[in-house]
Amino acid sequence: MKRWIVAVLVFVALVAVVYAVAVVRRGFSAADQPSGFERVMAQAVRNISIPGRARNETNPLSATPEALAQAHDNFANRCADCHGNNGTGPSNIGQNLYPKAPDLRMPATQNLTDGEIHYIIKNGVRLTGMPAWGNPHIAQDDADAWKLVLYVRSIASLTPQEQSQQAAAAKSAHYVGSAACQKCHEQIYEHWKKTPMANVVRDPREHPEAIIPDLATNNVSKKFTKEDIAFVYGSVWKQRYFTKIGDDYFPEPAQWDITNHAWRPYFVPKGGDWWEPFYPPDNMKRPTGPTCDGCHSVDYNIQTKKVAEWNVGCEKCHGPGSEHVEHATRGNILNPSRMDYVAANDTCVQCHSQGRPLTSPIEGAYYDWPVGYHVGLNLANYWQLEDHKLGEQSFTHFPDGTAHKNRMQGNDFVQSVMYRRGVTCFDCHDVHGTENYAQLRKPVDKICLDCHEPGSRNGPRTATLEEHTHHKGGSTGSQCVACHMPKIEVTIPGVFVSAHTFDFITPAMTEKYKIPNPCTSCHTDKTTAWATEALRQWPERSPWRMN
Repeated sequence: MKRWIVAVLVFVALVAVVYAVAVVRRGFSAADQPSGFERVMAQAVRNISIPGRARNETNPLSATPEALAQAHDNFANRCADCHGNNGTGPSNIGQNLYPKAPDLRMPATQNLTDGEIHYIIKNGVRLTGMPAWGNPHIAQDDADAWKLVLYVRSIASLTPQEQSQQAAAAKSAHYVGSAACQKCHEQIYEHWKKTPMANVVRDPREHPEAIIPDLATNNVSKKFTKEDIAFVYGSVWKQRYFTKIGDDYFPEPAQWDITNHAWRPYFVPKGGDWWEPFYPPDNMKRPTGPTCDGCHSVDYNIQTKKVAEWNVGCEKCHGPGSEHVEHATRGNILNPSRMDYVAANDTCVQCHSQGRPLTSPIEGAYYDWPVGYHVGLNLANYWQLEDHKLGEQSFTHFPDGTAHKNRMQGNDFVQSVMYRRGVTCFDCHDVHGTENYAQLRKPVDKICLDCHEPGSRNGPRTATLEEHTHHKGGSTGSQCVACHMPKIEVTIPGVFVSAHTFDFITPAMTEKYKIPNPCTSCHTDKTTAWATEALRQWPERSPWRMN
């Protein structure tokens, strides 16, 4: 053997010994970051070990909305603990593995073939925390693995070229309306057209069916007729009626309580909102442009008082679409699912929150929505959430900081552990439309169990759901939302919507702070003392969490 070969082998052996000694002295902590050498070698060995036939397989499935929705559910249930809720890998488990759970959006994963990603999902990776997916010999498990390949592709980060396209499109694109999206996204468009988002504002001349009650039965204010109504607002909890004077719209003094089938007065009283002192106590002097229209439209212009589109259209969440309609690429449209969790959630928080613009007034008017903001910008540069002092009840918050007013899902959610873990609004809701209440991705009694099934790391830490809820399976009390999302926030007097902090409000908090708790809100014939004593009998609930 030639001397230089011997020298190389000796050198390699010495390097290996030195490296091994360093590793041993450092310890074998899984919390350590692997060296660059280890990462390269591990990926190389993994890739080489994938059989050629598997590497060259093509995905037999198409990225339909149904397939991606199913893959999203599977990912949340079985992958997110390590890879994070959006595939970025920042979870506590993922960052304490050795090697670390990779960011699935990045080229190291995205440059693999579909066959390679499928093989890794299906068979796992030895000597890492990556397990095999189900039983590789069961057809359904294999189909689910291929769906996950579709999902992994769908979350890919934008390339530098696509980022440049996005920056260019932001400067040149203009609004074209949701109908322009129908040609390529027909299924999504047809679902969206049926949602409350698409029907919050309707012209009764175009949609005479929009007016729910008989206007002649209005017994709480002066009468108004269909001819007086320029727009009908709302179709779920309440319905309001706006008349047009000049270029502005103004609310009629009566609203229809859809839940109770009754007329209610409509007037923001003294102390009823932050902007109330700045407008005369007369609905006909309180235009809806500053108070409502910015959230119920796409691109409301405060100078012209015109909109690109009424209702929450596609471009409210995806930005101006002219470039994308002309030649569709990932880089010339905005997609909240590819944003970080703050920007992604702010897509919804911009309207589902109580707050006020950082600058007020704006051109002499007081606006109740973030003037100047659109998706892709930083909402915090335009909007501040309504402040709250712990221990005090305000017109927006209970003393503990939970909202008691409608349109405060964002104020609640940003306080939650879910938000801090990177969960987004659209992990639970699909604004494109579903058959479920509140456009949930799954029925209300199932949606939470994707991440919180009994015995999971995210809890509950019981063998069955009934052991955790102490209510019969299938009953209202067995639903996660019954205790963790109680309906305590007023949308119209006597009609309530769900809190979004996901905290359990104890009966003791009702005693101390007068916050409604889910126990006696449901068991209306019982006292808070009864509820507190009942909780003390639940063996899995810590007595230190009763207060």
